[in-house]
Amino acid sequence: MEIIGYFTALLIGISLGLIGGGGSILTIPVLVYLFSLNPLTATGYSLFIVGFSSLVGAIFKYRRREVDTRAAAYFGVTSIITVLLVRKFILPAIPDQLFSIGQLEITKSLATLLLFAIIMIISSSHMIGKNPKNNSSNTKPVSAAGGLIRGIEVGILTGFIGAGGGFVIIPVLLFSFQLPMKTAIGTSLLIIAANSLIGFAGDLLSGAPINWLLLGTITAISCTGIFIGDWLSNRISGNRLKKGFGFFVLSVGCYMILHEIFKAF
Repeated sequence: MEIIGYFTALLIGISLGLIGGGGSILTIPVLVYLFSLNPLTATGYSLFIVGFSSLVGAIFKYRRREVDTRAAAYFGVTSIITVLLVRKFILPAIPDQLFSIGQLEITKSLATLLLFAIIMIISSSHMIGKNPKNNSSNTKPVSAAGGLIRGIEVGILTGFIGAGGGFVIIPVLLFSFQLPMKTAIGTSLLIIAANSLIGFAGDLLSGAPINWLLLGTITAISCTGIFIGDWLSNRISGNRLKKGFGFFVLSVGCYMILHEIFKAF
């Protein structure tokens, strides 16, 4: 199973390079189901893998002027602070056993995976059903208030479930800020890198044990995928990327919910 996991690590980077998100959507299921890691441990590892890979991709996008630094800054201020607070103080305070429904026991790990899957499904509906105006001439200035509020939302998401938030950030950049798809991808990568690496730093400060060999190997393979995804992104239209990503997110989210429910019973 680990061999399949390493191959999937390549897809993590390809996804980030192609659509500026989706890395955590692949990373967490891969770490949990293929490498048999605890879901909470997987969220921390996901932060480093996705964060470092996204940073590599963001550098290339920035050199091609496909990063809106203003939007990234608005997101970054509140999201980074929120991620640190959640990972350092709130998440450790949540008990491992939450509640029971009949014979079904809801643990923090189960709740993390189910919440992750539900957010994936909600986000995918926006990606599949809406067609943003990707013409750069229609781009409007980014709202500072809107960016700060969205930053808090993404920070909470990243902090609790270890997701870089690309599948939430991309729709916001497209529909709220009206950024072109290519610019939204580059900007998303920069935001994901900042949020994820800061979140992982919070885990390090808490003294969580890290398997650096596994983490480094997956990250290196993912970074290789970034180059492939970046190359493909210049040959596939933004709208096709958006819809294809949406259907992929929907399928993975549904699988995770069904898998966890049937496993619980």
